[in-house]
Amino acid sequence: MLQKCEGIIIRTNDYGETNKIVTLYTREWGKIGVMARGAKKPSSRLAAITQVFTYGQFLVQKTSGLGVLQQGETIATFRSIREDIFLTAYASYVVELTDKCTEDRKTNPFLFEMLYQTINYLDEGYDPEILLYIYELKMLPLLGLYPQLNECSICKSTEGEFAFSIKEGGLLCHRCYEKEPYHLKVSQATIRLLRLFYYFDLSRLGSIAVKDETKKEIKQVIDMYYEEYSGLYLKSKRFLDQLDNFRLP
Repeated sequence: MLQKCEGIIIRTNDYGETNKIVTLYTREWGKIGVMARGAKKPSSRLAAITQVFTYGQFLVQKTSGLGVLQQGETIATFRSIREDIFLTAYASYVVELTDKCTEDRKTNPFLFEMLYQTINYLDEGYDPEILLYIYELKMLPLLGLYPQLNECSICKSTEGEFAFSIKEGGLLCHRCYEKEPYHLKVSQATIRLLRLFYYFDLSRLGSIAVKDETKKEIKQVIDMYYEEYSGLYLKSKRFLDQLDNFRLP
């Protein structure tokens, strides 16, 4: 049975000498795997359409297992991402995180839209670090993780100065600092942005200017939270961190 879908390629694996197994995140069906026969041949009509990050319309022969990709039509290739090693690294982490956080054939149109918007914003030149922080925070519920960002994790107070506690999984008000001595003392700007990014509607993203110091604190909180609770160790994340270390100031 042939069916059309709208999707973004989030992973490809070579299969045999000439074939590829392509993982698509689709609007209609969520994450699916399809066989692209002959796609490794430069002359194949599937060669161009089966590149990672490609956004397109795909004609798939659906089966109970791996579907078969019959043809595709490109909607966007995100050229800026492909031509910039840093943007490629950010986009690679976005798609790998999406892959690891999702189950096969579980429809989530909201996530599809967020994935598309994030890659599109990266391609258009929005701040890649800010986009990544927003995406990482918004992926947490898919992992069953819900950081407490509205109130103190211990006393439930919504007023005062706050820090972040990895142990308690969320904010800690100044009255409870001594109850959890290993909390992260970060600026109140960092606290506000963590809360904003977690609840933020990405389609409303405008120009957000964030100080480098604040970015470092946001990254520290998110990285430590993921390390403690997610169980994910992604190659693309390690590569991105290495690139950031080598980037000129």
